[in-house]
Amino acid sequence: QVQLVESGGGLVQYGGSLRLSCTYSGFSSDYPAFGWFRQAPGKEREGVSCLTTRDGSTYNPDSVKGRFAISRDNAKNTVYLEMKHLKPEDTAVYYCAIDHACTVINGVIWAMNYWGKGTLVTVSQ
Repeated sequence: QVQLVESGGGLVQYGGSLRLSCTYSGFSSDYPAFGWFRQAPGKEREGVSCLTTRDGSTYNPDSVKGRFAISRDNAKNTVYLEMKHLKPEDTAVYYCAIDHACTVINGVIWAMNYWGKGTLVTVSQ
């Protein structure tokens, strides 16, 4: 059974930083791919970062490029999302996900098969 649990969300001021964590278990693959997605109220889910462990490559869409970074601690079965220079428009529920591949088409990270329940990030003015 695949399980992902996010943590680290909270309230942060404009321009601040936050690190989200996601512990995972139960996914059978030597080279899993990880993703971070977010969904703001009234908006569609958006992929903000993904990591392909086979070659270590990462991808961030333009909306967060240079501000968000995904990383992994294999020994701890944990994936992180480092966020800096946060803006009010970054306010959303953030979800981590895992799958066999990170698929990006036309700059959009496609949904993955397994998800956590999310953690709320609120950026104040």
